[in-house]
Amino acid sequence: MKYFIAANWKMNKTIAETREFLRSIVPAVQGVTEVDIVIAPPFTCLPIAAEAMKNTHLQLSAQDVFWEEKGAYTGEISPLMLLGAGCKHVIIGHSERRQYFAEDDAIVNRKIKAAKMAGLGVIFCVGESLEEREAGKAFDVIKREIEIGLAEVNSDNLVVAYEPIWAIGTGRTATTEQAQEVHAFIRKILANLYGSKAENIRILYGGSVTPDNVDGLMACNDVNGALVGGASLKPESFAKIVCFKKEN
Repeated sequence: MKYFIAANWKMNKTIAETREFLRSIVPAVQGVTEVDIVIAPPFTCLPIAAEAMKNTHLQLSAQDVFWEEKGAYTGEISPLMLLGAGCKHVIIGHSERRQYFAEDDAIVNRKIKAAKMAGLGVIFCVGESLEEREAGKAFDVIKREIEIGLAEVNSDNLVVAYEPIWAIGTGRTATTEQAQEVHAFIRKILANLYGSKAENIRILYGGSVTPDNVDGLMACNDVNGALVGGASLKPESFAKIVCFKKEN
């Protein structure tokens, strides 16, 4: 299975900074063929990123999407707009969207359906908070998020990202054992939903991924890539992550 490593810039980088980043990253990863490399800049930078990524093997993603094609939804961006801007993927259900913008599992499900209907690939995020993990509820939370988020959704062009909320931007990272345990559980839930097709769904780890810990994480049997936050903002560190070497 080809690895999938995505850079989620969140609310960072101007158009000029995006252009400069891509000028550096493209030659740094041009020899990498065993990884799908995805960049998710802010909405304002999508067109310039698409232009800079033409004739490269990098793929463009948005960080969010609305569930309608058009209408009186001030400030929202539709799936068709993302396609027109050159996107191939969109991140949906990120914990920051759930936390700060009150997006629940039902809203996430509507967004996933709309994105897939338009032909966008979906990077679907799930994960538990520290309180939920310490209370022994991590698997229950993840199972609920997957079953509701993917209700009536097919497995085509779907990537699932496990992001333990307690590890996002905190410098704390799940151990390789913790990551593999949860990823294997996610694979089991996906198998219940999709049968043998679940074997083709890539499951990413997201939560303070760095050049220092990526090799160990990518060596886990059920970890098929990474959703990278802070370490994706500098081309040097993101290139090192993309060029990981699996530990034996």
